[in-house]
Amino acid sequence: MLWVAFSPDGSALASGGRDEVIRLWDLREVGANDAAPGPQTIRGHEGDVYAVCFSPDGRSLASAAADGTVRLWALREGKAEPLKSLQGHDGVVRCVRFSPDGRTLASAGADGTIRLWSATTGEALRSVKGHAAMIRGLAFSPGGDRLASGGIDRLLRLWDVQTIAAQAELAGHATTIECISWSSDGKTVASGGNDATVRLWDPIEKKPRQTLKGHGEEVDSVAFRPNGRLLASGSKDRTIRLWDPQTGAHLHTLSGHTDRVESLAFSPDGRTLASGSGGTNDGTIRLWTLPDNIANSPEGTPSSR
Repeated sequence: MLWVAFSPDGSALASGGRDEVIRLWDLREVGANDAAPGPQTIRGHEGDVYAVCFSPDGRSLASAAADGTVRLWALREGKAEPLKSLQGHDGVVRCVRFSPDGRTLASAGADGTIRLWSATTGEALRSVKGHAAMIRGLAFSPGGDRLASGGIDRLLRLWDVQTIAAQAELAGHATTIECISWSSDGKTVASGGNDATVRLWDPIEKKPRQTLKGHGEEVDSVAFRPNGRLLASGSKDRTIRLWDPQTGAHLHTLSGHTDRVESLAFSPDGRTLASGSGGTNDGTIRLWTLPDNIANSPEGTPSSR
């Protein structure tokens, strides 16, 4: 696994992977044709790091790992300092997300439980046994009042954050749901699965909207562009596919990774897409520069740097 996340101002990229290390990359020093400078390394986990995310104000970082913990790190002058180790999950923690207001952390993993924590104190707030097996995808709605989750039981579930009450249980994927992303307007949830499909769901009407087919193998990552007009998906087939989430049209395919694309993240301005591949034949992070309008761009315009 190689997870990537942009800082809120787009100046830094965080990554976490199987070497138990979190890395912070300063993107301000990266030119269009330059290699990234050496990153800051953050150590503390005793297992594969499955997820990292920045707080909305950029002052802290959260991480989740195979050691069963969620960790909080303070970011001061570009340096990370340990704040809290949050314990409560039984087994691997696959997902961690900050709420849009930065006050709450949500985590989930092998025990099928969703846990909510205070991002300030680390206090355990609420929890629910969300799925019958491991949860592999988790996302807050843009308003922060709902969560979407999915995992090995093939179900997409919607939750009320305040009560941790289930709002919907949606079926459609034939196998494991690997990843989830919520559009910025709150009107669409995207999920990717082992069945090689990307599925779009209406979280308001609580029903499936569209199935996007094209990947040759399982879909490990999905991400909406901040303006909601573009959806990216990464797959075990080593490609990234770009879609119009309104029509479901396939717009472009990005190739370059030599192993599965395990993580995707858009920069805050939507102009750069970061992709991570932690497979044995790759182990790289790629940055792709995307034109504002993919549909009208000539074939081959998107490029990595």
